[in-house]
Amino acid sequence: MKRVLVLGGGVGGTLAANLIARKLRRQVARGGAVVTVVDQTGNHTYQPGFMYIAMGNERAESLERPERRLLDKEVELVVGQVTRIDIARRLVELADGMRLAYDQLVLATGSRILPELVEHFDTEAHHFYSAEAALKLRRALDAFTGGRLVIGIAGMPYKCPPAPLEVAFLIESELRQRGLRDRTEIHFCSPIGRVFTIESVSEMAAPYFDQKGIEVHTFFNVEAIDPERKVVTSLEGEELAYDLLILVPPHKGAQLVTDAGLAPASGWLPTDRHTLQVKHLMPPGTPDAEVPRFPDIYALGDATDLPLSKAGSTAHFEAPVVAERVAAAVLGREPHARDASYTGKVMCFFEIGDGKGTLLQFDYDHPPKPPRPNQLWHLGKIVFNKTYWMTVPRGRV
Repeated sequence: MKRVLVLGGGVGGTLAANLIARKLRRQVARGGAVVTVVDQTGNHTYQPGFMYIAMGNERAESLERPERRLLDKEVELVVGQVTRIDIARRLVELADGMRLAYDQLVLATGSRILPELVEHFDTEAHHFYSAEAALKLRRALDAFTGGRLVIGIAGMPYKCPPAPLEVAFLIESELRQRGLRDRTEIHFCSPIGRVFTIESVSEMAAPYFDQKGIEVHTFFNVEAIDPERKVVTSLEGEELAYDLLILVPPHKGAQLVTDAGLAPASGWLPTDRHTLQVKHLMPPGTPDAEVPRFPDIYALGDATDLPLSKAGSTAHFEAPVVAERVAAAVLGREPHARDASYTGKVMCFFEIGDGKGTLLQFDYDHPPKPPRPNQLWHLGKIVFNKTYWMTVPRGRV
């Protein structure tokens, strides 16, 4: 019996498992294959919704579903914490002592936030990368009556790259509606030389910062927070005073994959940009063509080191490639051309406030060309958020 093991029940792991099970349906039915998802909580969370909790338009309980309800009946679900990946023996160990063998391993282990890497973050800064933190930010915004608002990024890469820009625009819009804009300075801090990593998106977004009166500080890499002076300091030596501080916390990949020797200290898995096979750790400077790939280990979503957005849409477009390659390995055939290679496709909506948005769509070879923001794209994002549960993780789009 061939054993396919998927670690992680987020969008990438759930979708990949469902697609693999469909491709192997006959083998599963005959007892020749088994597809298993291991998830720590057994609940699937729609993380893009956290931002809307902070904006007062969403509730945490609406963003979770039991993982079992999203998986095809052919997929087995194990709820538990993975503590060890034994590559040599092709085994995964769980905290309760359970051991699961695999022939093909899919790592959808995501990313983790580490606000503790910045001293005083927990007491001074707000963020929206968990339901609890987003609700806390909402309460802070409700209590805010004016002053200096600073929004920044305390580490790269991070999940959902447009999110801090969207939050800046949405808060600015809210403050105008509440009659507080004239009493508020808004500062946006980017760790690079422009407001967004992708140049074409930055060129689209930058004029809106000017129009909305949001002061941009480039090359502002957060170094420290001084709670007594209420000041955030950059590595470059710039200081900004704040009354309300919102920071994207530092991110890393799963400690589990670092401990297994599959990833460096950052936790981001070295991943082939087309096959999505995990690459062996090699000394810096080793030509990519000389780096061996694990033939039985794949990665997708936030877990990879690919130069792409850490977003659910990335995992959405990677999952069919992982599924096709895993199924081909189990069936002893070559991957079919259509899904044999990942092109770097990503697609996501981008809010700019005032009920308007745009669309970012790109791949490795074609940078995004965002259309002029309008109400239609904003409504498209709202509809997508509401229909997510019936479409993406189930592989219906």
